[in-house]
Amino acid sequence: MDVLHEKGLGPLRVILAFTLVSTVLHYTHNVVRAADYPQVPGISVPVTQVVVALSWVVFTVFGVLGYRAYVRGQYWRSLAFLLVYSLSGLASAGHFLVGVPQIPAFWFATIFTDAFAAVALWVFGCWAAMRLNRVSVGQMSTQH
Repeated sequence: MDVLHEKGLGPLRVILAFTLVSTVLHYTHNVVRAADYPQVPGISVPVTQVVVALSWVVFTVFGVLGYRAYVRGQYWRSLAFLLVYSLSGLASAGHFLVGVPQIPAFWFATIFTDAFAAVALWVFGCWAAMRLNRVSVGQMSTQH
């Protein structure tokens, strides 16, 4: 079994599970209580609700595709999908571009758990990419 599969699959599952729980909570609250969040000028609350719901589905599909590719050993493909999936957490911080949400503390905290999940995916992706780029002594050549 290769090192990425052996050492990476467990942490990836934990990160993806955390990301899924965090984004389900946050995006659901965004849809149900969209009017409680600062609005982008010119975009109605119903349009916001549809965009938020659809974006969560699209992001999550990338997460599923990334996980499936990782399990199959298609690591670079997986990392590309997971990078896109991480945007679901980074996008949550976008609330602060239009104002500070006046929402209960629990829901406010999900903005940060989403961002934390995104950073965790990036850290995992960097670790995996470094492992993929590692060259063993036996692979090195003195010839150019």
